[in-house]
Amino acid sequence: MPDVLIAEDIRGNAVDALSPRFEVVFQPDLWRDPKALATQLVGFRALIIRNQTKVDAALLRPAKRLAVIGRAGVGLDNVDLAATTRAGVIVTSTPEQNAISVAELAIGLMISLARNIPAADADTKRGNWSRRRFWGTELYGKTFGIIGAGKIGFLTARRAQALGMKILACDPFISRDNVLLFELNAELVSLEDLLSRADVVSCHLPSTPETAKLLNASCFARMKSTATLLNTSRGEVVDEAALLAALQSGELAGAALDVRASEPPIVAELEKLPNVLLTPHIAALTAEAQDRVTTAICEDVARVLDGKDPLNAVVKG
Repeated sequence: MPDVLIAEDIRGNAVDALSPRFEVVFQPDLWRDPKALATQLVGFRALIIRNQTKVDAALLRPAKRLAVIGRAGVGLDNVDLAATTRAGVIVTSTPEQNAISVAELAIGLMISLARNIPAADADTKRGNWSRRRFWGTELYGKTFGIIGAGKIGFLTARRAQALGMKILACDPFISRDNVLLFELNAELVSLEDLLSRADVVSCHLPSTPETAKLLNASCFARMKSTATLLNTSRGEVVDEAALLAALQSGELAGAALDVRASEPPIVAELEKLPNVLLTPHIAALTAEAQDRVTTAICEDVARVLDGKDPLNAVVKG
């Protein structure tokens, strides 16, 4: 009987290392056809996915031998954890392995907005030399606010701190004596306080019913007109219609989004704004991060199939 089904494009040395020990079936486009995936999954003991595969009760019901699902990444909004718990299936993820890459992109987006780098690059490549057109702003001495002070938020804020920025943090799940806040010399504040004081707001939240459109029109109205918004977490957290209105009216100075509410998005008004930077969900896509992610998830899958406990279990089965 087969052992490991890989339903998305997940490759690397760690995947290759599974093959001598287990029967591995690699079908990187299988996630596109849920019915075919459900049929194929019957008989497998492990499923390895990224964020495209939807794991729900219907998928799990016929997969009687399934013991573990390895989610290569951080977010679990594509996995019904209640259904996996009922099915007794272990779910593992990679909670920290891509954190550095995400933090570095967030800082890169912040600097690009502050110094108009993409626009200046494009203009210069058109043969212009418009020095006076691309005035920017310094980040030194400005206030950087993180919404969600987990590993990625912490690493992003630490890099902002190195630029001489003051740090505010909003996270209802950490205490004021949190050691990471001490390292950042950060002030733990309410969301309302953070929005009104920060020059740069960086979002690091999961997609949950509680965070859906958390950043909305009332939030943007609280922010400084000179402030910018970064989102490298989940697109559902931002009310895109409200963000568009705030950017068009001058209520916000700019935004950089690596994630969108619908991916890929329909090209519309947001894509036309000069004060918006858009990237296609690439924050974790570095060679180093993906090597760490793939290694961690393959090791955990192998541990479960060998009868051992995984190192990064989300649901223990």
